[in-house]
Amino acid sequence: MARPRKPLLSRDRIVEAAGVLVDEEGLEAVSTRRLAAALGVSGPSLYNHFRTKDAILEAVADAVSAKVDLSMFDDGSGGGCEGTSGGGSGGASGGGKDWRGALYDWAHSYREALSDHPNIVPVLARGPGRRPAGLRLADAVFGAMTAAGWPPAQATRIGALMRYFILGSAVASFAGGFVDDETAYDPADYPHLGQAHLLAERRREVDEGAFETGLTALLDGLALQYEALRAGAPGA
Repeated sequence: MARPRKPLLSRDRIVEAAGVLVDEEGLEAVSTRRLAAALGVSGPSLYNHFRTKDAILEAVADAVSAKVDLSMFDDGSGGGCEGTSGGGSGGASGGGKDWRGALYDWAHSYREALSDHPNIVPVLARGPGRRPAGLRLADAVFGAMTAAGWPPAQATRIGALMRYFILGSAVASFAGGFVDDETAYDPADYPHLGQAHLLAERRREVDEGAFETGLTALLDGLALQYEALRAGAPGA
């Protein structure tokens, strides 16, 4: 029997093709017609794998979530939560886990994944829903925080806080929001924006520096809360 000229249609191929469209043209570019053309199949055949366009976008979002490194939350004896990993010390639990270092490493991995696929962020911002990789991500963070001694309610808030911060940093570039025309910001109107036209060309430096500054401040604040929690806990 002769082999088919084109690979058989699969969920993975659909997600990959949809991901390319999202990255290159945005969420609105994804349609049954566009995907079918890209895959060389008929439009109705896509419905054997996904019922709706939203289901395809959810799968693309989950594929991005799957790229986020979670190894720093491993609870084995050689797990990645034990080092400070640039996030500073301050926050080892009774089991020796450094929750702060783990959050630091995870935040950078998460942001890197989003930076590579910024157009899918609005879908990710809806929450994990039923997406497997998204749920594993939420489970890993919550589990690591409770294992470190955070009360469950506060561990939930920490997971939410980190998502707000990381996703917010990926929505748009602060530096990229300024034009590189030095005449655009008249000092008579904007006396403190004399160098704003230089921000666009320094976009990566500014945005990465802002993320690092914010992440450090966020973790410093959590570390203070953690110290207060441990000091007030019976037997701590």
